[in-house]
Order: sequence, then C-alpha cells, then structure tokens
Amino acid sequence: MGLFDRLRGDDGPRVAFIGIDGVPYSLVADNPGVFENLTEIAENGAGGAIESIVPPESSACWPSLTTGVNPGKTGVYGFQDRETGTYDTYVPMGRDVQATRVWDRVTDADRSASVFNVPVTFPPQRNVDRMVSGFLSPGVKKASNPSDVADYLDEQGYRIDVNAKLGHKEDKSEFIDDAHRTLDKRYEAFDHYLTGDDWDLFFGVFMTTDRVNHFLFEDYQRDGEHKEEFLDFYRQVDEYIGKLRDAAPDDVTFVIASDHGFTTLDYEVHLNQWLEDEGWLSFESDEHDSLGDIDNDTRAYAFVPGRFYLNLEGREPDGSVPEEDYHEVRDELKAAIESLEGPDGEPVVERVVEKEDAFAGAHDEIAPDLVAIPNHGFDLKAGFRGSEEIFEKGPRNGMHSFENATLVTDDPRVSIDEANLFDLTPTMLDLMEIDFDATEFDGGSLVRG
Repeated sequence: MGLFDRLRGDDGPRVAFIGIDGVPYSLVADNPGVFENLTEIAENGAGGAIESIVPPESSACWPSLTTGVNPGKTGVYGFQDRETGTYDTYVPMGRDVQATRVWDRVTDADRSASVFNVPVTFPPQRNVDRMVSGFLSPGVKKASNPSDVADYLDEQGYRIDVNAKLGHKEDKSEFIDDAHRTLDKRYEAFDHYLTGDDWDLFFGVFMTTDRVNHFLFEDYQRDGEHKEEFLDFYRQVDEYIGKLRDAAPDDVTFVIASDHGFTTLDYEVHLNQWLEDEGWLSFESDEHDSLGDIDNDTRAYAFVPGRFYLNLEGREPDGSVPEEDYHEVRDELKAAIESLEGPDGEPVVERVVEKEDAFAGAHDEIAPDLVAIPNHGFDLKAGFRGSEEIFEKGPRNGMHSFENATLVTDDPRVSIDEANLFDLTPTMLDLMEIDFDATEFDGGSLVRG
C-alpha cells in the first residue's frame, strides 16, 4: 500500500477514518463481489457488525462516535432537541456537542488532523488544521476552514450533500445520478487531501450512502426495480475506498465504519398522533405545528426517533405529571408503547429503553425519559402537525437500525466482538499511540496485543 512515505521522525502512526453513513455490515458480508476492497481489508485485518447507540439517529450517532461517550455527555440526542426549562426546540450543531472530539485530542497531542463532512460539525473549528463541516452546513464556503480549502472545493464543485428531494420522485433516475455526482466529488476531495500527506488523522465521511439507503434499500432487499443501480452505486463506493487506501502512505491504518445499520421501511409511525389518540397528548387549538402548542393536560410527547418525554412538573414549564408520580406514569407509558401493534397485528417496538439505562452525564437533563427501538419495518416519526393516520407509507423505503453497523480495518490487532460506536474514538487514539484516560470514555480500545 502507498505511493510514498513522508519523513515522520517521532510523530507516530497515523489513522485514516472513512465513514460510510448508514451502511449495514450485512450488505458488505452478503455481497463480496460488490465490496471487493472492503472484503479484502476485513479478511486480512478485521471486520464485522457493531452496535449503534440509543437512539440510532445520525445527528446523535456521529457526536458519540467521534467522542466515545453517550448523548448524556455529548448533549445531542437527535435532529431536534429541547431547551432546558422551556418548550423551545433547536437543531443541534457542532457547538452544541459538549464532549471532546477525537480530532481535538489529536490536536492537543501536537498532531495534525484533516476532517471532512462529519455531520453535526458546523461551523468548522478553527483549532483543527483543516475542516469541512458536513450535513446541515449552509454551503461549501461557510463550511470550510481555512479559506484555501473553501476556494479549492468551490472550484472543484464539491457538494455537502445529495439533493434528497429528488428521492421523493417516483422516477429515481435524477436522484441516482445526483448521488453519483455527490459521491464522485467527495472522493476527489478526499483523494486530493489524503495524498497531500500532511496529516496524522484523516477523518472523512461519505454520507451519500445513507441517502441512497433511505430511497433504495427496499429495492435491494426485495429485488426491486433499482436493485442493480443500488449495487452499482456501492461498487463505486468500494472502488473509491480501495483507491484511497492504495494511495495512502504505508504508515497509515485504515478504519472504515458506519454510524448505524439499515433495513427496509414498511410503515412510518406517527407517534404524536398515536399519543393524541390515546389521550397522552393534546394541543391548545386545532392549528398546531410545534412542541410549544401543547396544552396543560398533555402527559407525554415524542421526538424523532422514538424519543418519549413526560410533561413533568418542575422540568417542563407547564408540566402535568407530578414528580412523585414519575416512575408510575413512565411505566404506564412504557407498557403502552410496548403494546403498540402495526396494521397487521405485529409489534411495532422491539424494546423500550429507560433514560437511566442509556444516558448519563452532565447534559442528561434534556434526555428523553424513554426511547423506543423499533422492529424492522417501522420508522418512528414525531411531528407536531398531526396526521390523518398513525401508520403511513412515505417516499422512503429504508430506515435506520440499531444493530448491524459496520466496522472494518486493515489492522489485524483489532477485535470487533461485541463492539459499539463508543469504542471507535479510543481505538483510533490507541492506533495512533496517543495517550488517553480510559475512564473518560463509555467504550474502550478494540486493539489487542
């Protein structure tokens, strides 16, 4: 592997992390002819399925993957979080992540980092040698630091994200073409900076994989119209990963991982509509579109994905559930969630996780009281506009899963048995021989021997 090596002195070994957002390991394992490079890397190094986090949502997963700690410490639980003591909500961005990122630890060790397209990193940090923020960034210029990176990427035609609205069309051809263009430009940028050879940690994420899965995963699993186009897209992803690895210097360890798994989506489940129908949630008027529109009689409400909150006295401004009744009411809600059945009588939820079993840290005051992990096929939604039906089918045919995330590395010392996202940051630091306090992480290094 490698075209050249740089003179490194005592700088130590390096890591290139390539994120493949939402890629399930079963997709790789079941299609070795499509994933020739990932299969070869796994066979000579290590590869397997790992667990995601609770909840398995990208905006919560990437902060946890890049810090090694749970949302109670990162302070990010999903695409929408609630302000403490109010019904105001916000979309978490990079500055809302309260734990130390892996690239900050690298920088603190007087090593250099280049970071590209990681979700929940806008605005780009100034203390990192090179950063391009990912999903939710307003554009390449504002997402990039320093300015020469912005100039190069803008000239190159770099794209932060695919145009997901194209996936809503019945004809998926424009969406597939757009996904390939986005992927191509991401690879060009990664190749340019990875072969620049001026970094100790290269951290880049292909997020287009998640987008393709959302709109084409059923085609793959159930031999649909676009199955071959789906597999062709992944042949290209695998080819690009192989090229990046071949171009990297010999002292670089490659780590390839996803933040959650994926499966086919059969029904979108509108949780707030269900809560309203069951008498848990009510609104001040028939016109409502936000959490602030709930009335004083509300006992519970939900956020995506499957996060349930009691309307608790002393925590919510107009809480209706007395603090002394918290556990009793929560148990009642948990039982109701567990009994929820789909249109054909199948259970919607695989399990319900209580707050204290998933979250711990200085920022757990905004943690959900319960998180439902759905069975495959049921995508848990939670808008406040109301829905005509609890169970509907939208334009997406793929959904996230808690299990079956991917981890592949070319270092055979890595053991992937019973691994999860929290293990990735300490593993990367260990591979780079950067000292750390193991007690700071909810996971541990997977390097053995």
